[in-house]
Amino acid sequence: MEGQSMRLIQYITASGVRAVGLIVEKNSPVRIVGASSVREMALRAVEEGQTLQQSLSGYALGEAVDYAAVIAERRLLLPLDHEDAARCVIAITGLTHLGSAQSRAAMHAEMDKGDLTDSMKMFKLGVEGGKPAQEEIGVQPEWAYKGDGNWAVHPEHPIELPGYADDGGEEGEIVGLYVIGSRGQVIRVGYALGNEFSDHVMERKNYLCLAHSKLRQCSYGPELLVGDLPENVQGDIRVRRNEEVIWNAPLLSGEANMSHSIGNLEQHHFKYAGFRRPGDVHVYFFGASVLSFSAGLTPIPGDVFEVECPLFGAPLRNPLAAGEPDRPIEVLQL
Repeated sequence: MEGQSMRLIQYITASGVRAVGLIVEKNSPVRIVGASSVREMALRAVEEGQTLQQSLSGYALGEAVDYAAVIAERRLLLPLDHEDAARCVIAITGLTHLGSAQSRAAMHAEMDKGDLTDSMKMFKLGVEGGKPAQEEIGVQPEWAYKGDGNWAVHPEHPIELPGYADDGGEEGEIVGLYVIGSRGQVIRVGYALGNEFSDHVMERKNYLCLAHSKLRQCSYGPELLVGDLPENVQGDIRVRRNEEVIWNAPLLSGEANMSHSIGNLEQHHFKYAGFRRPGDVHVYFFGASVLSFSAGLTPIPGDVFEVECPLFGAPLRNPLAAGEPDRPIEVLQL
């Protein structure tokens, strides 16, 4: 398997124990005996000077996993996490995909009928300087902090539409998954499918609300792809209502469809020393190329978001659920 990609899942066994599974065929996981955390497996591999693929020789493979049952019973976990959710940093970058500029331009068209909008200026900078030569540093992308691991929703579990949101729409994209080594090394464990989930109505009102529009919840997985990401990644993004597909569009990612290289995105995320704290996990959404919002769709509770790509195995699915109504926050004066 060395030199090839492999896929891993984290899940809860029927007896209630955390476990890690290796996909040995198209959609047939087997349990990795003695492993309960991909993060710990990755850190161990680095300390032993091995790749994650090489480190598998130190584990036995156990029983086949009833993948259909794990999915149906909502026992899938995020494919990389931290036992202390506060030590999982979730961040996003935007205007990185060649298709995303059209979606963002349509949203902002009414703001500026003349010169380029600030968003289009940012996109133009990425096109011109987002893929620097080796050993050089390119322009920084649009970036926002999303939250910590407390807002990461397991695959198949509902994403909540908060009461303060004007809208809650999918952002299907690729996610980079990282762990920080004991000496501050940035270790890319792999990639996963992601749904970044945002309030595009709020963003359209004023692009300066971008950070607020990044609704804290999100999801990624269910499978972690270990190995190189192809230049051209193609899949599908769908929204279902009552089992019927009411919107779908191609998922297009990989550097052939991006204005920034992944290395340049990583440079401008991990340049902050505080993001290189040993042991931490980082979940980095690389940006979406297409949105159902741009097609005029308003998702409602009960709808199901799906992101699928054969490269990543099983699809990422999350139903939309209504969250708590908005209410004033009480602040106590000491």
